[in-house]
Amino acid sequence: MSLVDDLKNAQKDAMRAKDKVRLGTIRMTLAAVKQREIDEQITLDDAAVLAVITKAVKQRQDAASQYDDANRPELAAKEREEIAVLETFLPQPLTDDEVAALIDNAITSTGAAGMQDMGKVMGVLKPQVQGRTDMGALSGKVKARLNP
Repeated sequence: MSLVDDLKNAQKDAMRAKDKVRLGTIRMTLAAVKQREIDEQITLDDAAVLAVITKAVKQRQDAASQYDDANRPELAAKEREEIAVLETFLPQPLTDDEVAALIDNAITSTGAAGMQDMGKVMGVLKPQVQGRTDMGALSGKVKARLNP
């Protein structure tokens, strides 16, 4: 079953349960998926849907931190509730050891020798870790490995 089907089934379950936060979050996510499909005139596969969900989580994390800075805890709490809903559709996060092993494998397979090869390494890593780790933190770890 595809990720879009999972989202649609979760939407039906949320309607039945009258869970407004979950329903609203899933509807916004499905709308974002549909918008991207229309914009690019393609049907998204699971990896692309995962990218949409990951982007939505990041946007909500940024919004929550801004609400915290503005002393609006009720709005920050709402964003965190939506993050919790979206995270149920993401795969299990990778541990630090798993990330380190993937970085080592990517460096070895690309033959990376320095910072000029960072793009190659990230290109290999991105499909493996999409939605399972923070790409900014991953980029920092790869830089540290390539910069002796």
